[in-house]
Amino acid sequence: LQNDHKALMKQVEEALHQLHAREKEKQARDEAEALAEAMSQNQSLPQPFAKVNAVTPGSPASVSGLQVDDEIVEFGSVNANNFQNLQNIATVVQHSEGRPLSVTVLRGGRRVHVGLTPKRWAGKGLLG
Repeated sequence: LQNDHKALMKQVEEALHQLHAREKEKQARDEAEALAEAMSQNQSLPQPFAKVNAVTPGSPASVSGLQVDDEIVEFGSVNANNFQNLQNIATVVQHSEGRPLSVTVLRGGRRVHVGLTPKRWAGKGLLG
């Protein structure tokens, strides 16, 4: 009986080792796939050309949902390919007073679309 018990316990032990080894390999494969997917998503995100430093409370920018540290990818017709300086954005804002602009930002590694309507308000400028 002792010999039978030892042989059976040895089989159980080997089966457990194999089971855990397969699980460990599967977990390592899953982690590698998740890392590769995260890298491909980061590469597919567009290149930002400006960063929001401040948003005045009650301003058109604040009302639209723009937040500090948002990275601007598209501001109306301006994007990373045709952006030269902030005067490009000022021109778009002046020509779009009272009309909604499509603004795309990166927030926390995700692309967010914001509808921003430049207009006169109690503060300085058309955006705030």
